[in-house]
Amino acid sequence: MLSSNRFRSGTILIVLAGLVSAILALYAYLTPLSGVTGTFGPLIVIGAALLIAVAALVMPKEGGRGWRITLGVLILLGLLGTAFAGVLLHRWFIPIALAVGLIGLILEMMADTSTARKG
Repeated sequence: MLSSNRFRSGTILIVLAGLVSAILALYAYLTPLSGVTGTFGPLIVIGAALLIAVAALVMPKEGGRGWRITLGVLILLGLLGTAFAGVLLHRWFIPIALAVGLIGLILEMMADTSTARKG
């Protein structure tokens, strides 16, 4: 049943985590007296979070297992690096949101292995 859905729950969690992180970083960038207003750090987090969301949307459409594993590793590195950048910006909700994305990535990769065994 999971293999018939193009966007599984893991993909949705990763996309939501990326979008929420980008919104939180944008808020930190625009809010006066946030400590990082107008700096380059939140812009990097916004870009990285949006790339995570786009990569998660591309992941189910590609059928090759090697490509899915490579994209999964890149998403993992993006999640970890962006969460670390959120910690450096003292925006504690960004790493929390990206932890939800990590759960989504685990679900997505587990669904990939379970469909590979069946088919």
